[in-house]
Amino acid sequence: MSKVDFKKEFKELYAPPKKFVTVNVPEMQFLMIDGHGDPNTAQEYQDALEALYAVAFKMKFISKKTLEKDYTVPPLEGLWWADDIETFSIKRDKSQWDWTMMIMTPAWITAEIFDAAVEQVRKAKNPVSLDKLRLESYHEGMSVQIMHIGSYDDEAPTLEAMHSEFIPGNGYAENGKHHEIYLSDPRRVAPEKLKTVLRQPIKPVASG
Repeated sequence: MSKVDFKKEFKELYAPPKKFVTVNVPEMQFLMIDGHGDPNTAQEYQDALEALYAVAFKMKFISKKTLEKDYTVPPLEGLWWADDIETFSIKRDKSQWDWTMMIMTPAWITAEIFDAAVEQVRKAKNPVSLDKLRLESYHEGMSVQIMHIGSYDDEAPTLEAMHSEFIPGNGYAENGKHHEIYLSDPRRVAPEKLKTVLRQPIKPVASG
């Protein structure tokens, strides 16, 4: 049985260069959970990840066993926003952030498989945020992205250049939530070597 690695299947999305590039992101299915607060200190964030990973891996095992389709569970991703954009991109006041943490899920994973995975996890661990999970399609379309190497706290200059220079300078406007893809495990990789895809959906600004 072969194993699909979506980072390789969608290399354009998961391995951008260390410069701003535009990309057309297709509609994809994700396991998602919403929350609020500083990801470094909020218990809600830790609870969300516990439920997210438990069900993501359970769905993989069900897929392998019942469909004979195996895959590598894709990396953690997050949509981030705040009422004041400067709170996110410049001031970095993480206590004011809203987020949706998510893991890309193959299109062949059905609602029935999701429900079965949730119930199996409930019987085994029953994480507190389990019932907040959902399986949902998400379509970003045209986006700008870049590979960021370094600490999460060092993203601000790159985000400022993206939002204040590249996007308006190339005739675009923001068209959705800021998106990050975490390619490195911060428990095993030094902060200065972390690899993170920074993405922002965009749309052309109408002329005239």
